[in-house]
Amino acid sequence: MIRVSALFVLLDLALLVVALIDCLSADEGGIRALPRTVWVFLILLFSPIGAIAWFVAGRPPRAIRMSNGELWRPGRGFPENERPAPDDDPDFLRRMAASRREDEDLMKKWEADLRRREEELRRKQDQED
Repeated sequence: MIRVSALFVLLDLALLVVALIDCLSADEGGIRALPRTVWVFLILLFSPIGAIAWFVAGRPPRAIRMSNGELWRPGRGFPENERPAPDDDPDFLRRMAASRREDEDLMKKWEADLRRREEELRRKQDQED
């Protein structure tokens, strides 16, 4: 029984040390969810749960090697040469212009309806007085 508990203590210590080293050596900008200092306190104070939480929720995501050989990290957006540019698409620009015309027409209809209602309200008030 002592051997089993000693094994668990050693595993907990190893997990704590690995998580702490990984947390302290990670790039500050890549750490997720909480600041580094909070992660260090969680790892130290709530062993082994803090270390497991670090590996699940705090550790920076791994880079993915793309087909052209470049490394891409999740959360960094599109690589510059593959970034979509909708303003270069003529169909997109046509749809935007049509949408703008429709919006302007709708706004004119609303304004005309508002003016008509205001006139009706003024007439009713004048008749009551």
